Amino acid sequence: MEEIIKKCIRIRKIEEKISEIYPSDKIQSPVHLSNGQEAVSVGICAHLKKTDLAFGTYRGHALYLAKGGSLKKLMAELYGKRTGCGKGKSGSMHLADKENGVMGCSAIVSSVIPHAVGAAYAAKLRKTGQVIACFFGDGATGEGVYHESLNFASKHQLPVLFVCENNELAIFTKTSEVHSFDVCSHADAYGLPVTQIKDGWDVETIYNVAEQEITKIQAGSSPRLIEINTFRYKQHVWPGTDIGMRDSIQESLLKWKNKDPLLRKEVTESQLADIEEEIAEAIKFAEISQFPTKDDLLEDVY
Repeated sequence: MEEIIKKCIRIRKIEEKISEIYPSDKIQSPVHLSNGQEAVSVGICAHLKKTDLAFGTYRGHALYLAKGGSLKKLMAELYGKRTGCGKGKSGSMHLADKENGVMGCSAIVSSVIPHAVGAAYAAKLRKTGQVIACFFGDGATGEGVYHESLNFASKHQLPVLFVCENNELAIFTKTSEVHSFDVCSHADAYGLPVTQIKDGWDVETIYNVAEQEITKIQAGSSPRLIEINTFRYKQHVWPGTDIGMRDSIQESLLKWKNKDPLLRKEVTESQLADIEEEIAEAIKFAEISQFPTKDDLLEDVY
């Protein structure tokens, strides 16, 4: 569990550094930070094999890193450099690392959900034994393709774990103001076993629940859904803090920070030094890397 906590802190420190760099305009992409939500990706991905696949949202730094993505390639991508994980073409919102099973993040809300279901269908037909993890926000649950995907996955008993990161907000709108349904109850209506974790800061609980759910999927059980109530400290996009825009949830924000183990948990100076050194090396790599050239323009276009 100490190693799991360290992974969460590593992601927190990386995104804090991104916040620090962003105003300089060195970063060539909008960024959607997951400060406060790190436990979700780390706790789930701890039980995914390298060959298992993960699909995520535009708030995907944590997922990319937790699944094994290269920090140097991430920073280079944010800088728009050709050494980035998307060769400087994808930016923060479209991270992918096929080697480590990060099959893609997308700026289009809910768009990776049917992709994940398709990958799970292929895994079942090919009998690969893979588990497919699909991460999405509460806002995605209002999209029709989400409901179609849950129905299809349940009907065909596909090896997919749906992970809803419910941070209470679709940009600035509370989902309770626009949704007449509850995520867990409607997923249950599609025949999916559902687990809700109310304390998304509790990485140990997420870790333990993920182990149970992924083990059941590996054993040939049905697709499953975990809803994790979580919280983001930063605003929807770029590193601001939404003061004024989110007055209605300031009380929730303070309560969350008081429980956040990454704010309460002490780490050794040597651990922090290792993380800071790794971040510094990644930034240096990004800064000395070259931008794409005109010759790169039509590369990887099919």
